Amino acid sequence: MNELPPLMRDQRKVDSDHLRLLGIFHFVLAGLSAAGIGFLFLHYTLMHLVMANPGAWKDARGNGPNPAEFFAVFKLFYLVFGALIIAGGIINLVSGLFIRRRTNRVFSLVVAGLDCAIFPFGTVLGVFTLVVLLRDSVREAYEPTQAA
Repeated sequence: MNELPPLMRDQRKVDSDHLRLLGIFHFVLAGLSAAGIGFLFLHYTLMHLVMANPGAWKDARGNGPNPAEFFAVFKLFYLVFGALIIAGGIINLVSGLFIRRRTNRVFSLVVAGLDCAIFPFGTVLGVFTLVVLLRDSVREAYEPTQAA
């Protein structure tokens, strides 16, 4: 039997392709954060319309809190989650730029760790980013002597 010799694999090319894809996916996650802000704004608008309508609550029974007062407290949650979504989008955008330029590897590793908390897309992106950026061959690509 004739066995073919194994194909030679250029690790630098593979790493370059993986880093290019990681940069693109960080941009995609930043775009999803922008979509998340749009959804949060839509949710706020709908909740505001429901809570501000006194006719919807005139037949309410019980001694619960006034819907307008409840919504005033709930606005804090919108602000906190909106700030987190915006911050996540910005750091993913910056991480994508850094990955493209092969700079600030540690920043991208920290962002990858934070992305793991964003289920499900951020988790997948974070794990794959950690796997790729922790390779020795990728670490060498980030060194200043290689980039110059």
